[in-house]
This record gives sequence, structure tokens and C-alpha cells, in this order.
Amino acid sequence: RPDAAPAPSTAGSADPGTSPASPGTGTPDPTRATVTGSVVQTRYGPVQVAVTFTGTHLDAVQTVRSPSGGESSQVSARATPLLAQEAVRAQSARIDTVSGATYTSEGYRESLQAAIDARG
Repeated sequence: RPDAAPAPSTAGSADPGTSPASPGTGTPDPTRATVTGSVVQTRYGPVQVAVTFTGTHLDAVQTVRSPSGGESSQVSARATPLLAQEAVRAQSARIDTVSGATYTSEGYRESLQAAIDARG
């Protein structure tokens, strides 16, 4: 059974290319950053996430790439929002595998951990 597709995650609303302005200053908030994790090749296709942090707090996770085609698209559309929600709740990459989306879940965790590690 194929494992998931490029479906943008609805968990999180950060635009990876922008930083919001600090209230009243018109300058970017230096504590807010979006970091893109590595592309992880899974059995059904690549997985990649972008993580938005405020300081050390993990605010949101967006799916950049996920397995696609056939049933993989449906699996990704179902799994990636759940994985993003769990990552924000856990504040780490120590999240459970989504049933029926094992490969996507593993790739998601690996890309998420790479983004967390890159943030420092």
C-alpha cells in the first residue's frame, strides 16, 4: 500500500520566506525563524518539512514535500497534518507513527529532527 503525497499541511501558517515584524518597530523579529529540514527519501517518495520557531519554541511544521501518486497522495493528506500537530504538541521529533503511513511518518520525523538540529 503506497504511503502518502504532496499535501500541504494545515498545521501552522508560517511563510518560510518571511519573518513577521516586531510590534511597533517595523523590523524583523530576530527570535522567529523558519528552518527547512533535509529531504528524506522513503519507499514511496521524498518527505521534507519546514519548522517555524520563536526562540526555542516550535510553533508550526509545514510539509514541503511528501510522497505522491495514487494512494500515496491520500495517505499524505491524512498523515501530515496529524504529524505536524503532534510535533508542535511534543516540541520535538519524538512523535508517534501514523497508522497506515509508516514510511511517511519515519521520513517526517527524520526531516523534522534535521530542522530542529539545524536550529540549534
